[in-house]
Amino acid sequence: MSERASSTMKHAADDAVAAASAGLIGLSETLHSHPETAWEEHRAAGWVGDALSDAGFQVTPAYLGYETALLAEAGSGPVTIGIMAEYDALPGLGHACGHNLIASSAVGAGLALARVADDLGITVRVYGTPAEEGGGGKIEMMDAGAFRDLDLAMMVHPAPVDVAEARPFAVSHSHVAYDGISAHAAAYPDQGVNANDAFLIAQLAIGLLRQQLPADTRVHGIQTVGGFAPNAIPEHTEGRWYTRANSLTELAELEERVWRCFEAGALASGATLTITPESKPYAEFRTDERALAAYKTNAIDRGRVFAEAGVAARMNRASTDMGNVSQIVPAIHPYIGVDSLPFSNHQKEFAAACVGPVAERALLDAAVLMAWTAIDVFTSNPQENKS
Repeated sequence: MSERASSTMKHAADDAVAAASAGLIGLSETLHSHPETAWEEHRAAGWVGDALSDAGFQVTPAYLGYETALLAEAGSGPVTIGIMAEYDALPGLGHACGHNLIASSAVGAGLALARVADDLGITVRVYGTPAEEGGGGKIEMMDAGAFRDLDLAMMVHPAPVDVAEARPFAVSHSHVAYDGISAHAAAYPDQGVNANDAFLIAQLAIGLLRQQLPADTRVHGIQTVGGFAPNAIPEHTEGRWYTRANSLTELAELEERVWRCFEAGALASGATLTITPESKPYAEFRTDERALAAYKTNAIDRGRVFAEAGVAARMNRASTDMGNVSQIVPAIHPYIGVDSLPFSNHQKEFAAACVGPVAERALLDAAVLMAWTAIDVFTSNPQENKS
């Protein structure tokens, strides 16, 4: 396919996003104002599905049996491109990771690629993927059969600054519980088994363990239940803990050391320990270099400026279940800046930065850049480019 034909399709994609800009910004603002947490994104899935249906996509709600997942399709070409729309929010922080922008830019990219689908010879899919912020929605969908026939999977994630390549940690999410025996803390303390002491011992052990851990690992969490009355020995405590490493292999080795810290709490206190995975582990990311190179070139042409390496190395370590998708199909996961520094993802100030003029530009740029990237990757010959 000629360079002129590619340029024509890029202009058409840009025009499609521009024409839909008011609706895309409105969708982002609506999602931002109505945050829903993992597996509870009923309104978000409906709004995203409606936007795509109104644009002519064939929409399947409750995709693969997951109530807050969806699939929207347009085109019928031999090459299949998947755009991921995340829309879950953080408990207590709303859209402090900017998933309102992810979902809206995914819709925009879908509209742009649908405009050129026949000329490019592609099938466009927009996936509504719930529960990225703990829950592993994409992993659940993948295990049910989603994504496996994609020739390219893409999404663009908001960040304080632009970063082209995702290098996320592999991560496990675990629910930790201790069960002891309640007793009156003053009259009969010797009859109790203090589940809160077990948690305190475990946290102290983890704090000491960190000194001996490699610099490129992370162990962190919160205690969510610590007891119910100061004059009653706590008989039950709970918490949520994340363990991160560079790969799933390294993660498995690290987890063994972390679990021993929790076992120490049980041994010292006499409480019973239960560790339950909250999802399957998120994998490290495998970047498709050809698509990443196209994204970088297009982003610079669009006027985006990538952060210096030192700054970039912070944001691109955030874990994502898109890593698991990247293990089975070609994928990219760039970050697009909303100019929020010194504030960053998972802070309330970052949530505030995910609406307004700068965020709107990031939304529209992300939509166009995903479309342009797909056009560049598949303009030579769609059939030859099938993976």
